[in-house]
Amino acid sequence: MTDPRFDEEPPEHLRYRCHLQDLEGVSEADEPALVATVLRDPDRSMAQAAINRHLERRAAQLLTDPRFVTWARTMTTVVGDRPFLARRLHEWTLLRAIALDEPWTAEELTTASDWFQRTASAAHLVISTEALGVLAERGRTRRVRNAASSRLRQANQQPT
Repeated sequence: MTDPRFDEEPPEHLRYRCHLQDLEGVSEADEPALVATVLRDPDRSMAQAAINRHLERRAAQLLTDPRFVTWARTMTTVVGDRPFLARRLHEWTLLRAIALDEPWTAEELTTASDWFQRTASAAHLVISTEALGVLAERGRTRRVRNAASSRLRQANQQPT
């Protein structure tokens, strides 16, 4: 027999799922207001997790789209004083710069978060051999250095 106290899902879990569902279907015009609403949820950690998941989905969708720049600026304004979300948006912008062969610096790559370095070294979004070289040589973890080295070898073996 199960204890009914443990059969019920905590309310913040239900709200998290509802937030994700709402964010999945939100229009571009309504997105900033909905993100702001979610961020006002009383459970700050849960709200931030829901918004981070949304930002990652949207950033990946828009990465090479010209609308990305305006979207990222808007979302940066909406997330405001939440350093984790602001940093993640900045790192998506850096991924975009690398993917589109726009200016970036080696220091930006080497000082970026572990998440960024793992994503940049493993994702097929980053095809810059220069960026992969920086991560292969100076990535923070062995995992990043190995993944970047492997991708670099693959890139060098492909016919041009």
